[in-house]
Amino acid sequence: MTGPIVFPDVERLVVDSIKNRAELAGIVVDNKPPPGFDGTRKTVLVSRVGGAWIDDQYLDQPLIDLECYGPDKTAAHGVALLARAAVLTLREVGYGGARVVDVAEMDGPRWLPDYHHAAASRYLATVRLLVRPA
Repeated sequence: MTGPIVFPDVERLVVDSIKNRAELAGIVVDNKPPPGFDGTRKTVLVSRVGGAWIDDQYLDQPLIDLECYGPDKTAAHGVALLARAAVLTLREVGYGGARVVDVAEMDGPRWLPDYHHAAASRYLATVRLLVRPA
């Protein structure tokens, strides 16, 4: 390949691809907390936490964390299961000229208290995307 590599914003790729899915109705999906966030509202926060470029395959392999919140532990776990299932369907999704080649779970939902929000219930999952940039 020649020319500049144009990497997509993978946080926005994930957010924009899943936020309007019917099974996530009523759940905030974004890469930043909503105003007044205290961790008790059903929310999925999407963050790139690492990954690397594979030059000879022309692939980016970002690691994405899904922080899944709810008003209690059971609800947060339910949010995590829905978000997990939605993200695992992103194979072949196009975004800004880029394409998701594969999706793999690196670490399934696990309970992880949020010490910044005392009332929060949170599960965290990590997925790896393989993305062919534009």
